[in-house]
Amino acid sequence: MLCLVPTPIGNLEDISQRSLNILLEADLIFCEDTRVTKKLLNLLADKYKLDFSSTLSKEFKSFHSHNEEEVLKSLSKDIFTKNVVYCSDAGMPCVSDPGASLVDWCIKNSVPYDVLPGANAILTAYAMSGFSSTEFTFFGFLDHKGVSRASKLDEVLNSNRVSILYESPHRLLKLFEELNKKEANRTIFLVKEISKVYQTTYKDSAKNLYEKLKKLEIKGEWVVVVEAKEKIGFNLELDDILPLDIAPKIKAKLISKLTGESIKEVYQKLLDKITK
Repeated sequence: MLCLVPTPIGNLEDISQRSLNILLEADLIFCEDTRVTKKLLNLLADKYKLDFSSTLSKEFKSFHSHNEEEVLKSLSKDIFTKNVVYCSDAGMPCVSDPGASLVDWCIKNSVPYDVLPGANAILTAYAMSGFSSTEFTFFGFLDHKGVSRASKLDEVLNSNRVSILYESPHRLLKLFEELNKKEANRTIFLVKEISKVYQTTYKDSAKNLYEKLKKLEIKGEWVVVVEAKEKIGFNLELDDILPLDIAPKIKAKLISKLTGESIKEVYQKLLDKITK
């Protein structure tokens, strides 16, 4: 059987007793980084007076975005007659971390698996934000540059849902420079180092946060929660716009602004309607 075990994103006390038991009983541990996981087990052993020696003598195998295809090809169902665990470096596997392809392999090969609940930066930041919206979209890390980054950021700002992003300390100021130019008055919630000693939160307009960040030495891991775009009027359907005597590209831009969908997706839907 495979168990996916979430690991603390900062505070060691966030690991559950169930997760500790699964790690103690593991025969084989797939890890995003074997060095990180071994260090974590040593820290947990010291803190909770546990003996991971039997586990540490077993096999650790790396499983990450660069080798997952190779590892999956080497798997057999016999491996999972043992107690097999997968854990990423921090947080919930499969959520902006490797693991999803391993779960899919288990499903396709009728191998039993379970996912334990645990620490997750996305949900924690969402709960901390104070935004009352019941819906959100997780965008992960935006592309570093180019048209795709600009397009995705427009999608974030035009969404009627709260949007959640991850950002590195090296690009956080760039992100807020872009937000300041596009939506200076949009309210943003910002948190760094969730559950760690230097956890810090901010909630203000993009303009004010940009000015504040310019004065800081930016370090750590950041989660950015963007207020949903205020709904104005009614959301129109494609069938409401289609009869209008305007070019499809203009229709697509209009619907994109109203619904938060990307212009490309809306334009394709319009073309599909026209060709039917």
